[in-house]
Amino acid sequence: MNRVLPTAFDLTGRVALVTGGSKGLGKAMARGFAEAGADVVICSRHQNELDAAIAEITEGLSVRARAFVVDMCDRRQVEKLAADALAEMGRVDILVNNAGSNVPQSLAEMTEEGWDRIIELNLTSCIFLTKALVPQMIERSWGRVIHIASIMGLGSKEARHSYSATKAALIGEARSAALELGPHGITVNCLAPGPFLTDLPGTLLSDEEKQVFSDRTALGRWGDPRELAGPALLLASDAGSYITGETLVVDGGAVCKLF
Repeated sequence: MNRVLPTAFDLTGRVALVTGGSKGLGKAMARGFAEAGADVVICSRHQNELDAAIAEITEGLSVRARAFVVDMCDRRQVEKLAADALAEMGRVDILVNNAGSNVPQSLAEMTEEGWDRIIELNLTSCIFLTKALVPQMIERSWGRVIHIASIMGLGSKEARHSYSATKAALIGEARSAALELGPHGITVNCLAPGPFLTDLPGTLLSDEEKQVFSDRTALGRWGDPRELAGPALLLASDAGSYITGETLVVDGGAVCKLF
């Protein structure tokens, strides 16, 4: 019998594009892909952060890596990112729509500008970047699209209107796109992280609020960004070839605790 696992997670010859890849979950996933043999493209708004991230992602590895300064709220820049990535790398096999933000606002305080920016960044940019990169995946009959949703797309918290709305929308979009792209050998899934201690919650939450999130998990702690690399690799590789239209929750057991 042929062995199943030795090459199932191997990404040699693949190219992965991770938006918001200069820090946190994005950088951890990009490093995981690189360790599995993939060439990597990352983007963010700050060149200095990208330079530092590329050094970390490629340390000790023989993979190609490129970085682009992009504001994902600008649709023209999103289109240019797709074109630049293809021009530099020749292909993009794996797309991880990770760039996003969370600006808590109560309904009474919500502004049109605040709402529109989060919708554009967390949702619209993901759809249009996917649209730009899917045709060349179809040509090769192989592709992986991974949206980074959140357990806030399954439940929520006060003042998280735009954030929860976008993350829930990504879950719905993945189901629709999975049906459309499945016949072309392309899977579309979501990862729904729970409490991972990245810069975003680190700056938004007080120490007391951070403890509440820890206590909500079955494991009693926040996740380390590196702990998302494995689930991402599953969905990005041949190991996850029969998983599509799904949302993989990676939350330390947070959503299983009702009371």
